[in-house]
Amino acid sequence: MPGSLEPLDLGVQIPYHFRCPISLELMCDPVTVSTGQTYDRASIESWVATGNTTCPVTRSPLTDFTLIPNHTLRRLIQEWCVANRSFGVQRIPTPKQPADPAMVRSLLSQASSMTIAPQSRLSALRRLRGLARDSDKNRAVISAFDVRGILLNVVFSNAMDSDLSHEALALLVMFPLAESDCASVAAEPARVAYLARMLFHSSIEVRVNSAALVEIVVAGTRTPELRSQISNVDDIFEGVIEILRNPISYPRALKVGIKALFALCLVKQTRHKAVSAGAAETLIDRLADFEKCDAERALATIELLCRIPSGCSAFSSHALTVPLLVKIILKISDRATEYAAGALLSLCSSSEENQREAVAADMNFGDLAPSLALLLYSSEIITIDWSHSQVSTQF
Repeated sequence: MPGSLEPLDLGVQIPYHFRCPISLELMCDPVTVSTGQTYDRASIESWVATGNTTCPVTRSPLTDFTLIPNHTLRRLIQEWCVANRSFGVQRIPTPKQPADPAMVRSLLSQASSMTIAPQSRLSALRRLRGLARDSDKNRAVISAFDVRGILLNVVFSNAMDSDLSHEALALLVMFPLAESDCASVAAEPARVAYLARMLFHSSIEVRVNSAALVEIVVAGTRTPELRSQISNVDDIFEGVIEILRNPISYPRALKVGIKALFALCLVKQTRHKAVSAGAAETLIDRLADFEKCDAERALATIELLCRIPSGCSAFSSHALTVPLLVKIILKISDRATEYAAGALLSLCSSSEENQREAVAADMNFGDLAPSLALLLYSSEIITIDWSHSQVSTQF
């Protein structure tokens, strides 16, 4: 077997036994299978996941699918990387090992036990959270157990032990909840009230995690009565909107905040509460800070709030609403264009001044003028003669 394969562009040859037999790339996490062959973990896991039950090199059946880390080979690869760093080779990091199911079961047992000291329970939750952050695979291992039921119980049964409750909450929002789990929260006014209080906690992380759970529960609850019950809780809109006002140096606050606000605004009966809490001003002030998907959700929320008179009035009173919507109407995505157009239609239908503002703003963006003209004309709000730059309103 040759000692090396073709040279790389770096001008250095990778030893043959450092390459994965499947990908032919330098192995970052070498593991050995039951046949004694070594592969890069990602490659062999992908091979097995596609239904293969044989060793790629020997073609012998894999008697089991246990992957044993080859620490000796990994250290040799790391030493080779360091020795060749002058050629631009970067040292591979020491991989974090996947979560062991037996260890996960033990940690969950500790976290849920009422007979263990709170500090030990807290330590178990922190270890689980660290594992969950490491990889999707670890989260899948943890999900295989009754993690949601355990964590929901810890969050809401240990409100007096704030550290324990907050750590469980941070771990819980890393997993999707079943409809029954969402209903178990939504149907308990005390649980929803607790989340609403946590939206005003001194820690931004606790506040954002609370908003994240609010969004998960509202989105996962099918019963309209329960969704309305959540959105009717005192100060829940104020808490979510306050999160959106956080500095953009904490981007997760914007992402989670707009998801929670949009989910709450899907409940028609309580949209006026969002308006009263200052949603209009905050959404317009923050609109430029959102990334694409979040900007779409923000525009969808604006469109929803513009469907009610108080929402139209609140957005109309902000000097930047109409110019900003006109400016971005074609800048983000087709879906965002639809939401921005819907909001503009509602605003222009409610006020002649908004119509004039829309046309005046559109004049400043010549490439958008025909689009906005078509939008408004087709909706029979205003008729625009662009050839003479004249605008007349009709009702």
